[in-house]
Amino acid sequence: MPPFRKRLKQDMRWNMSENTPKQPPQSSSVPGDRIAKVLSRAGIASRREAERMIEAGRVRVNGTQIDSPALNVTARDEISVDGVLVGDPEPPRMWLYHKPTGVVTTNRDEKGRGTIFDDLPDDMPRVMSIGRLDLNSEGLLLLTNDGEVKRKLELPSNGWLRRYRVRVNGRPSEDTVEPLRKGITVDGEQFQPMTVTIDRQQGANAWLTVGLREGKNREIRRAMEAVHLSVNRLIRTSYGPFQLGELKSGEVEEIKRKVVRDQLGIELADNSGTAVKKKPSQLKRTPRKPGAPGPGRPGLPKAPTEKLATANSASGKPKPGYGKSKPSRPARDATAPRKFGVRVKSTRKP
Repeated sequence: MPPFRKRLKQDMRWNMSENTPKQPPQSSSVPGDRIAKVLSRAGIASRREAERMIEAGRVRVNGTQIDSPALNVTARDEISVDGVLVGDPEPPRMWLYHKPTGVVTTNRDEKGRGTIFDDLPDDMPRVMSIGRLDLNSEGLLLLTNDGEVKRKLELPSNGWLRRYRVRVNGRPSEDTVEPLRKGITVDGEQFQPMTVTIDRQQGANAWLTVGLREGKNREIRRAMEAVHLSVNRLIRTSYGPFQLGELKSGEVEEIKRKVVRDQLGIELADNSGTAVKKKPSQLKRTPRKPGAPGPGRPGLPKAPTEKLATANSASGKPKPGYGKSKPSRPARDATAPRKFGVRVKSTRKP
């Protein structure tokens, strides 16, 4: 090609690229959030449960029944579940709950067993559990009214350490638990390395402290069985920065909102931090009759408790020695020389 034609072709390309108007980038994003995320954020259900509710035809948007979760909604849309309008989401809240043994961590149990939601206080909103503890496990269980908080804390990527006090039958040694520290495969499933400390031997049983960063189904029990140890008690003592502390079995305590904000990095519209701490006397529940269905969410009505009078208080008699004045000590002569190193006999009556 002659040089002048080559330059002419280059000039034409430059002019075309300069004069051609640039098209604005096409945005494929649809305003709003997915319907399942909105329902989860409002505390109706988790995302997966919300998708199942949508597929079952229980959700309507602006009066129209939907059957697919592939729908974005905004604040202008009207959403209803089972004919009940879904309100604006409340600020994220969290509770510490000391789960007892004998109850399952689920909303409904096919076998009719009691659930953790049957025994929650009446004034609590609808809550979801963060993670699970099996029927025979006890200890700290986190509750929240926000589906996004539940999802965030259940992800293994958050890296929060969960600690357990584990009682096993047998006499484990350091060599026994070493495979657990390196990571073990059970039934084709790989378990991540655990932190295992042997605390003490108590008769035929031994107490261990176990820490892990993932929560697979019955992970600790299955891992202990793989090293020939049988777990007969399992107590979760912490979940990340949240501790079980002195919370008694069956009690629940709300975490201050400021702590929730700081630990989760959530901006709260109401940052007053006025979290309610429930006293143990307010949390005593009437035991559920075997076979009787639970009342749902929230739990059973509170049973009135009466303080029994003791025999002394009923008779009106004071306790022995009550109201008596102590005998006065003899006055010491200020002019007499003071003796040091001499034990003085007490004048108090035993």
